[in-house]
Amino acid sequence: MAGSGDRVTIVDVARAAGTSVSSASVALRGEPGVSEKTRERVMRTADRLGYRPDQRARSLRVQNSKLLGVTFTISQAFHAKVVEHLYQAVAGTGYDLVLSAATETRHGLEAAHALLEDRCAALILVSPEEIGDHELAALSRQAPTVTVGSQLHATSVDSVHVDERQGIAMAVEHLVSLGHRDICHVDGGRAVLSRTRRESYLDAMAEHGLADRVRIIGGNADENSGVAAATELLAGPSLPTAVLAYNDMTAFGLLFALRIRGIDVPGDVSVVGYDDTRLATLRNVELTSVSQDPAEQAATAVQRAIARAEGQAAPAGEFVTPPRLVVRQSSGRAPR
Repeated sequence: MAGSGDRVTIVDVARAAGTSVSSASVALRGEPGVSEKTRERVMRTADRLGYRPDQRARSLRVQNSKLLGVTFTISQAFHAKVVEHLYQAVAGTGYDLVLSAATETRHGLEAAHALLEDRCAALILVSPEEIGDHELAALSRQAPTVTVGSQLHATSVDSVHVDERQGIAMAVEHLVSLGHRDICHVDGGRAVLSRTRRESYLDAMAEHGLADRVRIIGGNADENSGVAAATELLAGPSLPTAVLAYNDMTAFGLLFALRIRGIDVPGDVSVVGYDDTRLATLRNVELTSVSQDPAEQAATAVQRAIARAEGQAAPAGEFVTPPRLVVRQSSGRAPR
């Protein structure tokens, strides 16, 4: 019997159940080859001993490790929300997640390669930064790959993302309906989809006859860029009546900095974010934001990853989900 503090192994289960290791293995995998009585005895024993299969060790012996590798950027609130929903989506499928984070000093491609070393059956890349189509195609040759919240176009990879253009158009339409004409955009710099959201803002403003009111401030998809944007706006000759930020983190920094300087949000300036993260729901923040419906994206990504890992999937495709504007207290009618 395993000692206290030792990991319970299948050998311990077999010995306690009075059966061979091979029979215990067959019973635990749910495969035919043992009697129902033996299977029940092995399962009861495993449960009593607290046995948990070592997925990594098993991956060395079987073709499908039943592990889905997930890369995400540790600093992005939206990524954390997607990961939370990925765990919900994978529950009951027989698969588990292995996480590998990208940081300021760890490239997203490095995070993905670490998952390949763990022999993951498929990869799910959450808004992968600094990974191009060529690198993405190379990854997909080593393991089935699905991207979430990105519009990378490798023909061998499934892409699950929201309709970004529609999301930005909804935000601009909301502000215009409240009487706003001076609507500024703080972009995400080199962040994933920053260019798409910036171009969508330009298109939406033009559609409302506001092309001459366009103003874009460079950002970096974080709170500090929101603070910097507020500082730049306050130093200018006049404030816009509304600001549409690249994401909630930027919007939060902007909103905080404006209020510190005595600017009423939304009385003087309305602020709208993107992603509808937990930041948006905080008391005294109440940020109007575009929701990407991460639950649906996560469910689709897991479904595609498992199907491709098991060889059941059709050719790789693009799966686009509709956005939803969540209106809260940070946006209001334009000041007279």
